[in-house]
Amino acid sequence: MSVRKALFPRRIQHNSLLLALLAVAACSPAPNQNELTESRLSEFVQKSNAQLAKSHDFSDPASFADARRGFIAAPDGQIKDETGRVIWDYNAFAFLEGEAPDSVHPGLWRQALLNNHIGLFKVSEGIWQLRGFDLANMTLIQGKTGWIVVDPLTTRETASAAIAFARKHLGQQPVTAVVFTHSHADHFGGALGVVSAEALKTGKIPVIAPVGFMEEATSENILMGNAMGIRAVLMYGSRLPRNVEGLVDNGLGKAVAFGNIGLLPPTELISEPHQSLRIDGVQFVFHNVPGSEAPAEFTFELPELQAYCGSELMSHTLHNLYTLRGAKVRDALKWSDYLGASLQHAARSEVVFNSHHWPVWGQANIVNFISKQRDVYRYIHDQTVRQMNAGLTGSEIAETLQLPASLQNHLNVRGYYGTVKHNVRAVYQHYLGWFDANPANLDALPPAQAGARYVALAGGAEKMRAAAQVDYDKGDFRWAAELLKHVLHADARDEAARALQARTFEQMGFMAESTAWRNFYLTGAVELREGPASSGIDRKKFVEMLQYTPIERFLEAMAASLNGPKASEYPLRINLTFTDLNQNYVLHIENGVLHFQKAPPNPQADAGLALTKAFFLKMMTGEAGPKDLLLSDQTKISGSQVSLIRFFSLIEKPPKQFPVVTR
Repeated sequence: MSVRKALFPRRIQHNSLLLALLAVAACSPAPNQNELTESRLSEFVQKSNAQLAKSHDFSDPASFADARRGFIAAPDGQIKDETGRVIWDYNAFAFLEGEAPDSVHPGLWRQALLNNHIGLFKVSEGIWQLRGFDLANMTLIQGKTGWIVVDPLTTRETASAAIAFARKHLGQQPVTAVVFTHSHADHFGGALGVVSAEALKTGKIPVIAPVGFMEEATSENILMGNAMGIRAVLMYGSRLPRNVEGLVDNGLGKAVAFGNIGLLPPTELISEPHQSLRIDGVQFVFHNVPGSEAPAEFTFELPELQAYCGSELMSHTLHNLYTLRGAKVRDALKWSDYLGASLQHAARSEVVFNSHHWPVWGQANIVNFISKQRDVYRYIHDQTVRQMNAGLTGSEIAETLQLPASLQNHLNVRGYYGTVKHNVRAVYQHYLGWFDANPANLDALPPAQAGARYVALAGGAEKMRAAAQVDYDKGDFRWAAELLKHVLHADARDEAARALQARTFEQMGFMAESTAWRNFYLTGAVELREGPASSGIDRKKFVEMLQYTPIERFLEAMAASLNGPKASEYPLRINLTFTDLNQNYVLHIENGVLHFQKAPPNPQADAGLALTKAFFLKMMTGEAGPKDLLLSDQTKISGSQVSLIRFFSLIEKPPKQFPVVTR
């Protein structure tokens, strides 16, 4: 093997470099299947959902009127990338009409119908929104010379289609500014679809974002991107067919778009808690709300237009204090306090529009909307803390805590995305962490070992499966899933257990009001039947974003991919030079830990590698392999080639996929 072939493209290119929300691009959307096969519904699910439909009024004519208000036009067809691959299908959810089917929780069906109002809408004089072109909304604000674009969606393709659709119906206007409300990719990834990097270089197009935006936008999931990405496939249902037994919605919007994801570096950061700025003749008053729904986020007032943008601080659903794909827990108390302050910030507004869903019009409705959002997070926080201090654990509190009727009956804070149950656990985790203080749980057995012992205690897998079947037949799906979990942890090849667990997950999914829970259950069933998704993440789609990612983020990911036990045997020092950036980093391994610092080349280093960042990114995305590295004039190796080979051989690549339901 040649020295260069053994270096690092095959190992380092699979490091965790992607935002988990966008990792659903690993799986093409499942095809629509509107003609259903033989029903897999349990009679208990049918009865439960039918009873909910009778006992709760989900008709909600006011919300449906608001979701339609200001409608101008709806798109048709599909959005495709340069290769002809479908990025977005406007008609994928055309089956959503009429009463809720037995396979969908009636509350979730309501949310799915509301989110299926797709098109261009006039919010108020000088403000428009494009909804249903992606998971989030794109908002257009009329400036003196053109449009100020707020949150340009997830991908270049969907953003480009949205702005083209707006020009078709509103006239040809240039984009004169871009505003990123927060650091989640579904609100900035399509920036290059509305304004080019070349246009930005002229200095005439401001890009406004909250302080800390670039750090958070490029680093949120770099360290844990692989695990979060695989979990995101379950959360967003990208493997599910679009039909009444599969994906019907994602709570915040219909689905996650997949395509080319880019980023424009902000030209101006909002750094003060409250900051006024005139953009293309329009007065903005920004309010920073860091550490709420996103680490870097702001809301803003438009005083002259009597409008307020609540970003993703508020929406027409209970949001996540902990997102099931995996992320740092959010602070419920801080979130509630920011919402309380928003009541004052929106006090002079006649409309509130947000990063997801439809707007709210009229001061009385605005106050009711925001105060209910404020109180639901505060209630969950306070009542969880109260019971924590009485000695209850997270699971015990989650089982019993219910919202008061005044909140429970308010449809805009129901759990279509987040849930009371997993948000309670998030509050517990935020304050007390994973340990419930029971010594038996301090050093509990891992799943496979515990599963084998539970199965043995039950008298074997056959008896445990039989017990699970009895519970399944009684409609006790939670306990059936618990029993089968241990059987599969003991032996993932148990086909009978896999089949019964898949059916159990389906019933739990059909009963779930939360889209995230439904998608997890139904995708778990798919994994049990078909195995993990066969394809990995398409890193090429992220080049436009990664080019703005600081080198330090890549090196952090490299350090977190180091095989510590092996590396502890090899103290090494490497110079890594980026010739086009005129930057050098000294990397050294000590005690099984990879350290790095930005510093001049160390003359005592064992080896050195010089290359351009552009070539480095090609290696990160898999576009450049061993042959390219060998022949490229953008790389140069110095010092001990053996040491360099050894160094990069210690950087492990995570698997493209791994099973979640089985071990």
